[in-house]
Amino acid sequence: MTQNSQEHEPHGFGVSAETLAPTPLDVRVLSRQLGRPVRDVVEIPARCVCGNPLVAATAPRLANGTPFPTVFYLAHPVITQAASRLEAAGLMYEMTDSVASDPELAAAYEAAHRNYLAERERIRVASGTDPVPEIEGISAGGMPERVKCLHAVLGHTLSVGTGINPFGDQTLRSIRQWWTPEQCACDPSWRDDPAAGNQS
Repeated sequence: MTQNSQEHEPHGFGVSAETLAPTPLDVRVLSRQLGRPVRDVVEIPARCVCGNPLVAATAPRLANGTPFPTVFYLAHPVITQAASRLEAAGLMYEMTDSVASDPELAAAYEAAHRNYLAERERIRVASGTDPVPEIEGISAGGMPERVKCLHAVLGHTLSVGTGINPFGDQTLRSIRQWWTPEQCACDPSWRDDPAAGNQS
């Protein structure tokens, strides 16, 4: 693909072409959300209504050389905890059974897999990363045969919009008791400037 991030028209939640690029504040917020320094963030493909990142789009090869297939990394702790509750309840197994029993749903999930690969290739080009043959044809979340990670499929839906990944869409509907795209569940301290405490 030759399309770069500046030409990309984002369809993720709460994002525009002007807010796609990560800022130093975004990196600080992501690091606090995840409890560790983040690296190799190329885009912020989904944002909270308050502007904080929900998902980080990461280069498919990290700076240390490690291949990284999960381009859309779900970062917001409230949303990740909600997805974890659904995983613990066994929703992934129900979804996987439906892939096997519903040809139309299986075809939609296959299309979501192809979309994920295309988006990762776009991110790779935008980041200036060389091809990553180790993960060629491998997307995330178990696509396209099964559902093994709700965080991955939900991160995909939040990043590309609904109507692409049927199980990301279903997960988004299923976490409504804990979070919806219309509400902010952010910790204000994520945006605190650590240097501010040193100023007189």
